[in-house]
Amino acid sequence: MARMAGRRALFAVPVLLVVTFAVFAVAAASPFDPVKAYAGTAGLTASQENLDQLRANLGVDQPLVARWWDWLTSALTGDLGDSSVMRQPVADVIGERIGWSVLLAATAFAVAVVLGTALGVLAARRRGGWLDRCVSSAAYTLEAAPAFWLGLLAIWFFALELGVLPAGGLTDTGSDTVTPGQVASHLVLPALVLGVSQLPWFILYVRQGVADALDEDPVRGARARGLDERTVLLGHALRSGMLPMLTLIGSRVPELITGALLVESVFSWPGIAAATVQAATSVDFPLLAALTVLATAAVLLGNLLSDLLYGLADPRVGFDG
Repeated sequence: MARMAGRRALFAVPVLLVVTFAVFAVAAASPFDPVKAYAGTAGLTASQENLDQLRANLGVDQPLVARWWDWLTSALTGDLGDSSVMRQPVADVIGERIGWSVLLAATAFAVAVVLGTALGVLAARRRGGWLDRCVSSAAYTLEAAPAFWLGLLAIWFFALELGVLPAGGLTDTGSDTVTPGQVASHLVLPALVLGVSQLPWFILYVRQGVADALDEDPVRGARARGLDERTVLLGHALRSGMLPMLTLIGSRVPELITGALLVESVFSWPGIAAATVQAATSVDFPLLAALTVLATAAVLLGNLLSDLLYGLADPRVGFDG
């Protein structure tokens, strides 16, 4: 396990280097002017001399490679630079928002795994039955539904029509304090929407895996020994059928991050979505690079986690092979 994690860590280094350089290259080719974005309305009346001085102060007058190298060497020492659009250190921008994004993503991921496993097992138990057809049809329908559309639909139904859940934000209107109760109530809709957007793949993977496991000889042998159907389904078929789903965990991380950004924007959740959008549109090099590295690292960790879980669940898989 340690050897595999070490190999993945070494592999991650060149990947992160390439990703950060690509961010600076794409930002440099962007039609957006970071100086005008930083100056705002004042840039409309500023002289060219003042704009050039501001460009030099922001460091965007340097060549592409020089900007990337300066950011990289500073980042290795813990200095992620200052965000030109947020007017504060990048570390503070991320630190203030990352916790809320992690809370939303983790809750939604737990909803998708638990609910997807339960529905997948129920569908596989009676293949071809009415429940299987209903669950599979719902999964394929949700697979084509964008996360932002699900969010708007949830706001219309639960917040506007029924009035049982808040439409967005982190606290109630007019409240100056953040309490666990308010956070929990405001978390329900965005977490459910994000979790449901990830649900189809877990349902279909679990359904197929458990259905295949029910036809295997070990499961048939368990039935022949007189074990009850619940023990056969949960103790034998589910464990074998869950193995394909474990590989799904890592591959869903990029989609989870993208979905989280959309859901945060729809529900005004105070995560990193707004910072990401502003960094991209304002060509905020330090903030954009840091957020991209963070997302890339999350994807790499997700892939590593899925491999570790698969190896722990199936002893036949060797970590150091």
